[in-house]
Amino acid sequence: MTSKQKGRVLLAMTGYNPRPWYELLAKGRPVVTEPDGPQDPSITYAVVWKQKPNLLSRLPNLRAIFSVGAGVDHILQDATLPDVPIVRVVAQDLTQQMTEYVVWRVLDHHRNGLAYRAQQKRKVWREVPPAGDVAVGIMGFGELGRAAAAALVACGFSVNGWSRTQQAFKDVETFHGEDGLKPFLNATDILVVLLPLTPQTKGIVNHRLLRQLRRKNALGGAVLVNAGRGRLQKDADILKALEDGTLKEASLDVFEVEPLPRTSLLWNHPRVFVTPHIAAMSDPAELAPPMLAQMDAFDKGKPLKNLVDRSAGY
Repeated sequence: MTSKQKGRVLLAMTGYNPRPWYELLAKGRPVVTEPDGPQDPSITYAVVWKQKPNLLSRLPNLRAIFSVGAGVDHILQDATLPDVPIVRVVAQDLTQQMTEYVVWRVLDHHRNGLAYRAQQKRKVWREVPPAGDVAVGIMGFGELGRAAAAALVACGFSVNGWSRTQQAFKDVETFHGEDGLKPFLNATDILVVLLPLTPQTKGIVNHRLLRQLRRKNALGGAVLVNAGRGRLQKDADILKALEDGTLKEASLDVFEVEPLPRTSLLWNHPRVFVTPHIAAMSDPAELAPPMLAQMDAFDKGKPLKNLVDRSAGY
């Protein structure tokens, strides 16, 4: 079957440059950016990021939906979503990027990076005592969380992991479920958030949760690193936690509203490190070929990999 004989791929993206995705996907299949009319029977697959509401429900022969990014909440929020498989991104490139980001931010807080940058601005030459034993807690222990945990263990950190269901991982103390959340937080100095966004996790990183982190520690306070999804957190609660001593510092890659409004107090807070949602950036050269391979395999009757569990939300 030639690429012209295969079903068409709908590329529907907001917030990404579609051109490189279009060019790479077109090497294997015909690609369109809009359906032909209200009921386009020629489209069999969709590659999306924050697609328009009701767009996918009008495709009678749609066989599967592929997410451009690691999160799938942007797909699931469409109430008219057709009952077809949804494939989430699992790629070594994304996993490596996220691991690098987490290790970078944990080490920077551990080695007093914010304090030294503040001293540099004032031309102050003063040693800041290094932190001793520090426990890093990873909240969201899926593929990205496990990869980050392994790297942090290799750096010599004590690592905790928390997930919805019970898991075991070498050299990591794991906790699970509602009953395990408080003990996990109580044993954590640096909290790394890598949760998916679901109705259950929306706003979970709030003042009440942050109060349960361990503050009497070698760091001199609790630290938050959120590289998951912006709506997991309450920005105002993080600011409150920084002001009342609940948090010592924070590294934030995601926010409730993105881009982060220029009026946000997080931009200029002296103990906040802001990055513009770059912890793990989707590279079309890495992700488009596996998508095409999955489409071809599915057309031949083979099962899709990395499917989303709609009931769980990820």
